[in-house]
Amino acid sequence: MGQVDQAIDLLRRARTANPRWWAIPHWLAGALGLKGELDEARAALAESIKLKPDANSLAALRPSYPVGSPQYWALREKTVDVGLRRAGFPDE
Repeated sequence: MGQVDQAIDLLRRARTANPRWWAIPHWLAGALGLKGELDEARAALAESIKLKPDANSLAALRPSYPVGSPQYWALREKTVDVGLRRAGFPDE
């Protein structure tokens, strides 16, 4: 099992355990988008936005993550954010 597949599996389990935390379907959408499973990624993204309507773009999300090293943001830009964009999540 690849790293993205493992992340998807773990995030699906996390979503089941805590269905009200908006960040889990958000990260799941990014992982699914990265893998190319766009229909499911869009559904997870819609679920995330339903739970936290003000987190509706990458620009709006950044303040939700007040802590993060430059390395975190660089890695996120190459992974989660790529998947989110593929799923239709806007930058602005």
